[in-house]
Amino acid sequence: MVNQKREMQAILGELETALRSRIRAMAPASPPSLPFSSSEPAALLSNLKTRQVLSWFGPAFVASIAYIDPGNFGTNLIAGTGFGYKLLWVLLWSNLMAILIQYLSAKLGIATGATLPQNCREHFSRPTAIGLWVAAELSALATDLAEFLGAALGFYLLFGGYFLHLGFAKTTVMFIAAIVSAVCVFAILALELRGFRTLEIGIMVFVLVIGVCYLVEIFLVHPDWRQIAYHTAVPWLDRRSIYVAVSMLGATVMPHVVYLHSGLVQPRLAAQERHLASSDDRYLSRLRHLRLEALDVFAAMNGAWLVNSAMVIVAAAAFAGTGRSDMSIEDAHRTLGPLLGPASATIFAIALLASGLSSSTVGTLAGQMILEGFLKVRFSIFLRRLLTLLPAMIVIGLGLDPLRILVLSQVVLSFTLPFALVPLLILCGRRKLMGGFTNGMVISALGWLTVGLILALNAVLLGLSVSP
Repeated sequence: MVNQKREMQAILGELETALRSRIRAMAPASPPSLPFSSSEPAALLSNLKTRQVLSWFGPAFVASIAYIDPGNFGTNLIAGTGFGYKLLWVLLWSNLMAILIQYLSAKLGIATGATLPQNCREHFSRPTAIGLWVAAELSALATDLAEFLGAALGFYLLFGGYFLHLGFAKTTVMFIAAIVSAVCVFAILALELRGFRTLEIGIMVFVLVIGVCYLVEIFLVHPDWRQIAYHTAVPWLDRRSIYVAVSMLGATVMPHVVYLHSGLVQPRLAAQERHLASSDDRYLSRLRHLRLEALDVFAAMNGAWLVNSAMVIVAAAAFAGTGRSDMSIEDAHRTLGPLLGPASATIFAIALLASGLSSSTVGTLAGQMILEGFLKVRFSIFLRRLLTLLPAMIVIGLGLDPLRILVLSQVVLSFTLPFALVPLLILCGRRKLMGGFTNGMVISALGWLTVGLILALNAVLLGLSVSP
């Protein structure tokens, strides 16, 4: 009798193993199912191959495009031209903040299965949620303006000369560039119809293009590497540079992708948990997902930091000694040709165009997630993109300097950033919501230190602005 019972248990165990294998075989190919064993919680990533880890890279790279958007081109150009290598340390500090912030946003999305806007709506009072939504929409508006202007300007730098020779006015050419940019952004957004992984790969290609462009530019300008190393490690700031430093911070740590990243992890989370029944299995699956996403964040944010640093380095090496501290993006493009050769100017314009198109796409995704999450309404992503074209069209029609608009928009983002970070830290510290994923004392301290530093920089900027 005892032997029969043991045989029956062995048969049931084999059936359960076969059923688990069958379920894994039926799971979608992208993303791949993670090797899983509830009896080995400590070895969460030990049995993963490199190709499997890389296949989970994507969400942080989509978010990282916002860290190398046209606003960064504008602020980094001013930083390098006006102050040489002296503000490189701002990018390093901003990158450390970005790694922490994007990790926390991803952790909230993975732990709760909901986006940051959805969590704000559910766990804060209605007036608070509405106030946070207004701040988020302001940041999305500033982002959309900067990114779409950058895309239009990239087209203008590449092809505007031809239309100007035909007798078109600059404003008309910029309008044509804006319309072409809009069509391209709609086409990139349409990639999501083939699956979110397709859109991720498309955005990652744009990141690669921008990185390669600036890698080539670095070799062309022959920078001073000793000065680069020194100013990356040693902070420096004076009264004149505070405005640029704050705009660099606003351009690097972007509030709209703090909201977005919590949603970018949801497709993988849903696919992974589709066939997990027990709470223990789901917890271990989410823990492994978070560790994979931490690798994604580390790789993507450091890649964005290197590209941003390259922007400042190229501007410093090429323009810092020219006496032109107010050089615009068009001036930089016009000067690079005679200085470093026609290829340099073309590469600069291609990088700006790739940055503008991809970041406009990501900004639209973030804006839609903010609207739907806070207000619980369905809204067409294509209609939102169409509506957010209007501010950029007005700026183009008025003939305003795109560089000044880009830098101003990044300062606005720096002031709206705490409205995304504070609720993120509050939610990640609630054990009832986060369970085993609740922030520890060290992470919480680092998070609040980041918020305090941003608020202090903003306060210094306001003080300098109102003082005679």
